[in-house]
Amino acid sequence: MNEQIRQIAERLRGMRDALDMSISEMAEACQISEQDYASYESGEVDIPMSFICHFADYFKIQPSELLSGEQAYMSHYFLTRKDKGLSVERQKAYKYQALAMGFKNAKADPFIVTVEPNDTPKEALHLNTHDDQEFNMVLEGTLLLVIDGKELILNEGDSIYFDASRPHGMKALNGKAVKFFAIIL
Repeated sequence: MNEQIRQIAERLRGMRDALDMSISEMAEACQISEQDYASYESGEVDIPMSFICHFADYFKIQPSELLSGEQAYMSHYFLTRKDKGLSVERQKAYKYQALAMGFKNAKADPFIVTVEPNDTPKEALHLNTHDDQEFNMVLEGTLLLVIDGKELILNEGDSIYFDASRPHGMKALNGKAVKFFAIIL
C-alpha cells in the first residue's frame, strides 16, 4: 500500500470520526457508493483527485489538508519555489505537485501534474468526474485527453478549459512523460 494513500485514508477516517458520521452517511454526502467510500478509507486503493476535491469542497476544507494533513495558514500570498510544492504520488502513473497548499481559503487548486507513459489502451482509460471546471496547459510532452468520449491531443504549449463534470481521462503519448499545469476551479 502506498504510504501517502494510507495517510490520506487515515485523514478521511479521522474526519468521519470527528463528525460522528457512519460510512453510509459519509458516502451519501460524497455522492458515491458505500463500497467506494469504504475502499478509499481503507487505504488499499487509489483515491481519485476528483474525490479529494469534492470531499474537501463539501466539508469546507482545502484539498491540501487531506493531502498533507496540514492546515493552510497564509492569507495574503503563498510562494511555492520550483519543484518544492507538496508532492503527491498516489499511483505510479500520476504525480501531483500542489502549488497553493498553504494559502487559506484558496478559490482554486493549482497543480503541476506528471503523467507517466503506460501501456493502457485509450479505450481502457480511467475516467474521472468532479463538479468543478478545470484548466490544463501542457508544459512538456504530448497528452491524449479524452473528455466525454471526444479525443483531444494536446502538445507543449496547448491549453484547454473544460467542464470537469464530464468524464475525462488522460494518457501520455510517444512513450514520454507529460507534465502539465492544472487548475481545478
